[in-house]
Amino acid sequence: MKNHEVRAESSPEARIEPYKHPAAGWGALKYVALNLLKEKVAGGNYRTLLKQNQPDGFDCPGCAWPDREHASTFEFCENGVKAVAAEATGKRVTPAFFAEHSVAELMTQSDFELEQHGRLTDPLVYDALRDRYVPIGWDEAFELIASHLKRLDDPDRAAFYTSGRASNEAAFLYQLFVRMYGTNNFPDCSNMCHEATSRGLPHTVGIGKGTVTLDDFEHADTLLIFGQNPATNHPRMLGELRECAKRGATIVSINPLKERGLERFASPQHALDMLSPNGTKISSVFIRPKVGGDFALIKGVAKRVIELDDEALASGLARVLDVDFIAEHTVGFDAFADDLRAERWDTIVAEAGVPLDDVLKLADIYVKGRAVISTWGMGLTQHKNSVATVQLLSNLMMMRGNIGRRGAGLCPVRGHSNVQGDRTVGIEEKPTQAFLDKLGATYDFEPPREHGLDVVNTIQAMLDGKVKVFIGLGGNFSIATPDTPRTWDAMRACDLTVHVTTKLNRSHLVHGRDALILPTLGRTEIDLQNGVAQGVSVEDSMSMVHISYGMNKPASDNLLSEVAIVARMAQATLGSGKVDWLAHAANYALIRDGIAKVIDGFDDYNERLKKPGGFHLGVASRDRVWKTPSGKAQFIAHAIALDTPIHLARQQYGERLMTLMTTRSHDQYNTTIYGLDDRYRGVYGQRRVLFANPDDLAMLGFAAGQRVDITSVWADGVERRVDGFLLVEYDIPRGCLGAYYPETNPLVPLSSVADGAGTPTSKSIPVLLTASAVEAATAAVAVAL
Repeated sequence: MKNHEVRAESSPEARIEPYKHPAAGWGALKYVALNLLKEKVAGGNYRTLLKQNQPDGFDCPGCAWPDREHASTFEFCENGVKAVAAEATGKRVTPAFFAEHSVAELMTQSDFELEQHGRLTDPLVYDALRDRYVPIGWDEAFELIASHLKRLDDPDRAAFYTSGRASNEAAFLYQLFVRMYGTNNFPDCSNMCHEATSRGLPHTVGIGKGTVTLDDFEHADTLLIFGQNPATNHPRMLGELRECAKRGATIVSINPLKERGLERFASPQHALDMLSPNGTKISSVFIRPKVGGDFALIKGVAKRVIELDDEALASGLARVLDVDFIAEHTVGFDAFADDLRAERWDTIVAEAGVPLDDVLKLADIYVKGRAVISTWGMGLTQHKNSVATVQLLSNLMMMRGNIGRRGAGLCPVRGHSNVQGDRTVGIEEKPTQAFLDKLGATYDFEPPREHGLDVVNTIQAMLDGKVKVFIGLGGNFSIATPDTPRTWDAMRACDLTVHVTTKLNRSHLVHGRDALILPTLGRTEIDLQNGVAQGVSVEDSMSMVHISYGMNKPASDNLLSEVAIVARMAQATLGSGKVDWLAHAANYALIRDGIAKVIDGFDDYNERLKKPGGFHLGVASRDRVWKTPSGKAQFIAHAIALDTPIHLARQQYGERLMTLMTTRSHDQYNTTIYGLDDRYRGVYGQRRVLFANPDDLAMLGFAAGQRVDITSVWADGVERRVDGFLLVEYDIPRGCLGAYYPETNPLVPLSSVADGAGTPTSKSIPVLLTASAVEAATAAVAVAL
């Protein structure tokens, strides 16, 4: 076992067995019950599920899909229940647990096993002599943090990570503390998922957010679903898609994998679905580009739209383009159209990996749509050309005026519950000067102006010895990030690592010379400050902001809220000369008052949160206001790149070269492993599997059920390999592979990032397969015997 790997988890029931049922349905209810039992959720905590996503309850700590019916008893999903059950678990990790288990021993456990230990109860500090975490008082913990930060010779030698589960209040106070300390080093989970959206859309439509609300789904007649698996990553979206399908909207799934949730869905809220063996049909069309082929596919659709418009113009028929929208609201169209006309169809087809007929079919569906919504997930954003892909999709939607009108628009579907809100309130390593001006004026200080470090650059800076203190507000940094061995070396090179968390995870075990684990309240728990219950707010994927109040008794009397932890770090480090940190920790309304002064759109924040369901932040592009240098939406032309690392590797290795995409199983959320099943893909009791096309297996000389080692192809001389993956025949395009992360994160080179966004290219990794060394050794021993 390599020093960057942990034991591969599998159960005696490990098997591959195709799943023939619709998504959700009775299977979801079964797994909901199993998770409540597994986590030993007490009766009172169980009943709080009825308050999930309710106006007088709490927002789901899982995905960022918005809520339509705040009064609905069943406004939660299977994975939401898993997230709540994991937080409301009756299992506890006390100081006595760490007295029994060294860090070295815990490192041998799988990520699934670490998750199962339960909620952390007390602040802990690493004792190097005993290789154990031991209890520490809260005051002593904050003094340790402050002492490290104060003795750094440059504030930029510290980095402050943020998970998307942090509330607006915690995130805003965190960024205020860090900027008053003197740095913009804010690596955050956005850097690893939708950064291409955040960096790409401002250049086309002026803001890096979607332009639709849930109401638009009621009026859309066509939905294009790019690179998503809603049944696993945001299951409540399937309820919306079900309604669209029922009223006859055309739904197109555009993804290398034909995911079960986009085929058929049985809604637990509808009796007829539950009684039917087939549920409701969701997508009517499936387009299957090869991994990384979306850019060429979208460009092909756009080219066909131009061709159809040219034909209509020549024949005197109604235009296909929305010429009025283009003339009034956009710039750059002529150059974009010329680029499309010049693009070769054979290049498009080869790079998209789909037949020309599929491109033409998708274009025909698009031009027939009167109100089109395009949604996308990380299938579009974790590639080298992801910024260009997002911009091209934006261009395609502008061609027919599908931005800023009812039932149409751009819909990036983000992951964690407040990943969008954290960015809105200032978790941004590249802040605008206008934001810094308002922040400085409001709090009477001069913020740092130099841009800070994102995730990948933070890891490199730690490796180079430039960053010596790492503080993580939630998350599992060492596992979520790419190039696992180098990330672990980077973390271990720090003088201090600090993690604010609810449960034990791998990152707490990959630590600096000094290390702290600071346990915090979960979203589901009552947050009392001076006897008054505090609510926290989040912003969902569609820019709705709502408040959330916990319902459960805290897992321990020795927990602090995220806001309190941030405030006390700031107090210990900076004192209260400029900001009364402890007053803000005692009354979160004061933080929201500050947000209202600094961030546009949050006027009367505290008052507007009183409305059930919250309020919608204005999104300028939704109103056809374009915050671009030209004052208009901007068409941007991009060429199809033919010299990417994958192209170069294929020139060297030919058809042996495969392109790997990492993905989640159905029993995980981000890096949290709830269980070992991925039932919609037919995988049970195991995670170290590799999905491959049967023809590719035959071509490579392998067979399903064989184990292989996977090696990255990258031109830096570093071997990146993971071993012992079970080959599974799967319906995936030729030349493409799929596997779960974080098990395959060691294969993603630190320097392989999206142009213009810095996002790791976790959906397009050039790899080679070899027969498993362990399997070969076992076979050799058997022959010898």
